[in-house]
Amino acid sequence: MTLSLEQLLAAKEIAICCGSGGVGKTTTAAAAAAMATVSLGGKVLVLTVDPARRLADALGMEQLGNVEVRVPDSVMKAAGVEPRGQLWAAMLDAKQSWDELVRRHAPNRSTERKILDNPLYQNISGRFAQGHEYIAMERLYEIHRTGAYDLIVVDTPPTRHALDFLEAPDRMAEFFSSRLLRWLTAPARSRMLTLASRPFYQVADRVLGTQFLQDIAEFFLLFQTMYDGFVERAESVKRLVHGRRTTFLVVSTLEAAPLREAEFFIDALVGMGLHPGALVLNKVLPPYFLDQGATRVAERLRADGPALAAGLGADAVDPATVARVLREVGESFLNFGVVAKREAEQRAELSARPDVVVTVPFFDTDIYDLAGLLRLGRALWDGS
Repeated sequence: MTLSLEQLLAAKEIAICCGSGGVGKTTTAAAAAAMATVSLGGKVLVLTVDPARRLADALGMEQLGNVEVRVPDSVMKAAGVEPRGQLWAAMLDAKQSWDELVRRHAPNRSTERKILDNPLYQNISGRFAQGHEYIAMERLYEIHRTGAYDLIVVDTPPTRHALDFLEAPDRMAEFFSSRLLRWLTAPARSRMLTLASRPFYQVADRVLGTQFLQDIAEFFLLFQTMYDGFVERAESVKRLVHGRRTTFLVVSTLEAAPLREAEFFIDALVGMGLHPGALVLNKVLPPYFLDQGATRVAERLRADGPALAAGLGADAVDPATVARVLREVGESFLNFGVVAKREAEQRAELSARPDVVVTVPFFDTDIYDLAGLLRLGRALWDGS
């Protein structure tokens, strides 16, 4: 049984962070990568496939693109650390990745050029259904295959879209062998359409235009020439994701909706035969709300407000006002204590499946730079 997130990541090559929106998933991915760079060494890459550009801000960089860039050592040193390794970062550029995919799988240069020049491809590459998710998996596989990084931390879109991320290779392969694709390419395959289909194409030709139909047919017909490459790569991606060197970090808060999403995703991972390595519970109340001594102090503030107010000697303030403040402070602390107990019970219930359950306290300030990321990273390392 793995005891800590540090030990888990030390044994893995890919860690895929998943979670619903607003739970700190992107920041957690960046913090885990930064902390791994500091404590584990080697080359660590944090890769975001979330279209939002939050990762660059979290790392204090102006922008990120499809090509990995190194976070300068000077930035790490300015955050107060001497890294043992190198931290790199990238954000998926769907259009550029699709172009590279076409160049890789096209059977010849002529077909490659025809696909890249096709007007339909130029307009929808990286945008059609499952396109972004598929190319993200393709990009992850390609980066991992280079062997350039000891650890790749992947930041995915919100939870249910992350399932699309995992299922995209199979769905893309199914699409390339589907009846719909055969129907779309029929005009380019033969000019002798059946009597049943001819009326449809006559209407479509009047509404959409002959050139549009030709562009659609040519686009999908050309893409079918890459079918074998897609299917072969999809199988390779599945083997990578199901391999023992890949794990999943499910990020959540203990609020009802995100927690349900986390439980849903853990169940889905198990059902798909994948490895839910860690559950990161973010923004959890600090443990001092469960301290018995602190609870007794709060109870006394609530019950003995007037006597305590008199003992404070706050002459400039009405003693009744001071007593009310003390009662409110005590009552507020006790209410937080109730929530903290509930969170502790929920954490205990959730600890059965993942190897690691990490509790990260609620921070008083926002995380906006690398120093903040490392502060969160230390909490991730210590919170198991």
